[in-house]
Amino acid sequence: MNKFDILIIGSGPGGYRTAEHAARKGLTVAVFEKDQPGGTCLNSGCIPTKTLCKHAEVADTVREAAQYGVKLENAAFDIDMQAVVARKEEVTEKLRQGIEQLMAMPGITFVRGEARFTANKTVVCNGEEYTADNIIIASGSSAKVLPVEGAQLNGVITSTELLCLDHVPHSLCIIGAGVIGMEFASIYRSFGCEVTVVEFLKECLPALDSDIAKRLRKQLEQRGVQFALQSGVTKIEQLEGNTLRVHYQKKGKDAFADAELVLMATGRAANVGSLSLENTEIAYTKAGITVDENMQTNVPGVYAIGDVNGKQMLAHAATFQGFRAVNHIVGHADRILFNIVPAAIFTHPEVGSVGLSEDQCKEQGMAYKCRKGYYRSNGKAHAGNATEGMIKLMTDENDRILGCHLYGENAAFIAQEVAVLMNFGATLSQLGEIVHTHPTLSEILQDMAFMP
Repeated sequence: MNKFDILIIGSGPGGYRTAEHAARKGLTVAVFEKDQPGGTCLNSGCIPTKTLCKHAEVADTVREAAQYGVKLENAAFDIDMQAVVARKEEVTEKLRQGIEQLMAMPGITFVRGEARFTANKTVVCNGEEYTADNIIIASGSSAKVLPVEGAQLNGVITSTELLCLDHVPHSLCIIGAGVIGMEFASIYRSFGCEVTVVEFLKECLPALDSDIAKRLRKQLEQRGVQFALQSGVTKIEQLEGNTLRVHYQKKGKDAFADAELVLMATGRAANVGSLSLENTEIAYTKAGITVDENMQTNVPGVYAIGDVNGKQMLAHAATFQGFRAVNHIVGHADRILFNIVPAAIFTHPEVGSVGLSEDQCKEQGMAYKCRKGYYRSNGKAHAGNATEGMIKLMTDENDRILGCHLYGENAAFIAQEVAVLMNFGATLSQLGEIVHTHPTLSEILQDMAFMP
């Protein structure tokens, strides 16, 4: 029996950062990984997707070259997807090697293989048993597949397969207008692909402020992305050749979209099936493993962080949930605020958010004020040809900042600034007294502090 202070199942951003945090506190840690170090985020999520976002940005810039006085002899160009994928693999491999080095630091034992529970505090991996007083489950999530006829046809893929595609398809139908669906819609439209998005709800990105979501959708529509909202997919069928037909009902009427490929972007499900939780007393639901504010399950000493607990499916949330779990184990009280977690959507234009949206303020019956700032009023936005964008800032009756949702260039950076302010309970007047660099897009935010 191998004995450690902590066992961590999974080496994604939650797992490997938590292992480092625990080792620096003098604890011995064993980390189990059945696939590649870095988890979904590094290998088939955040990093490879953002790498493709950069390629898409370059393609858009080339198309707009004439606006900047750069005259190309031949404006036509092709996207070499094999080169794009090769660079994506180069980026992920470099970062993967960094994680492997981190897993070799003193105090951490990295075990390649699938870990399964045999009891509350015992797992087996590669035929060996491991035990610890504390176990942290960080097994992540997997793409959901809509249970409709034709979902298993060739050409119906998830984001994992799309990231490895060696060509730009002529057309792509995306089922789901959440973060994954919208990012790929933006990327592949920039690559020259005809894109259709089919979404069951009345608007894209339901967790985002509805005003911002609608404005972003309109921008993608102007770029040529087609949307079918309030549309429930009923089946997918194979036509002659390589064409797939996605059938859906929109307000009771039958409709369809034809495409070379169909992307299932209908959310993600917690990875609990391979853990053998039936051998334990750990409570879980379809949404994930049930945890308290310290990420501890109903079994004392067993924790679940990241996508597997279904709380906030964000890589940085997983990391800080891991910090909270270790801090709880060692008896350290932190001030991590999980109601203030910024998020970004790397479409073109970009989206950022933190805290409450105006919709949520209304739903909660709060006394609030919403201020709006526009990119078109900012000098840097004009200089950078980035005047499309808007910031919504919510404050309470004492002018304390409740949330910020926005779209436009550098939206993620601006949301992060607001997250800092919110962590320290800042008011609008305090924001107004913070000197901002000129010219920058963040001046839009500061100018909003002087609005009545």
